[in-house]
Amino acid sequence: MQQLVAADGIQPLFSEKRVLEGADVTLSCKYTAVNINNLQWYRQYPGSEPEFLIFLTEAQGASNSTLRLTAKADKQQKQVDLNISRTAVSDSALYYCALVPTVTETHQTLY
Repeated sequence: MQQLVAADGIQPLFSEKRVLEGADVTLSCKYTAVNINNLQWYRQYPGSEPEFLIFLTEAQGASNSTLRLTAKADKQQKQVDLNISRTAVSDSALYYCALVPTVTETHQTLY
C-alpha cells in the first residue's frame, strides 16, 4: 500500500517588486509545510550563483544589520517575510525563499 503525502512547498507572493532607492521593501513567500526545521533566504545576481543571506525558524526571526535584513515567519498564515531596509541599487537581484522540513524517517529493510 502506498501513502500519498502532500509535498512541502514554498512560493513567492510576488514575481517582482519595484522600490525607490532608500525605501524599505518586504519580500514574502507562502509555504505549505507542516513541520519546518528552518526557513532561508538567498540572493542571486545575474551570472552568479545564489548566495545565502539569512535563516530563521517559525518561532524566532532573524536579522543581519550589515545587510540591512530582517526576517520573520507567521506560523498561522504560513508566510515568511524578508524586509530590506534603506534599499540600495546593489539590492537589485533575484531573491529565493527556501524551507528545510523536519524529516521523520522510517526504516525498512529490503531482502
